[in-house]
Amino acid sequence: MKILVGYDGSKVADNALKLAQKHAKAFKAEVYIVTSLEQGPELKKEDIDKAENKLEKLRTPFKVDDIACKTQASVSYHSPGEDLVNYARDNSIDEIIIGVRRRSKVGKLVFGSTAQYVILEAPCPVVSIK
Repeated sequence: MKILVGYDGSKVADNALKLAQKHAKAFKAEVYIVTSLEQGPELKKEDIDKAENKLEKLRTPFKVDDIACKTQASVSYHSPGEDLVNYARDNSIDEIIIGVRRRSKVGKLVFGSTAQYVILEAPCPVVSIK
């Protein structure tokens, strides 16, 4: 079994990691932690390096529990939601765990909703956690 966690550094993303660890133990699964960075003029090499370093640190609890864990900072021109769904398709992911947080209607309109896109478009079951 393969579990994908969309990680953005938020508290709900940390909660998603904890749930992924529990599911991985129960189902003897591999965990894939992906941070999606949208390509643009404001994205700097330092941002990518910072994301990769953070992801590497997130692997520690999985190593302690002997859970296979891969991390990736994905840089693309797609929105984070599209990027995660494409990653899930390309890697035959069996379950996606994603954190959700409340946003106003205007906030969703302006910034979009990564979680909503993933829930509606994913090729596999999606577990949302707050």
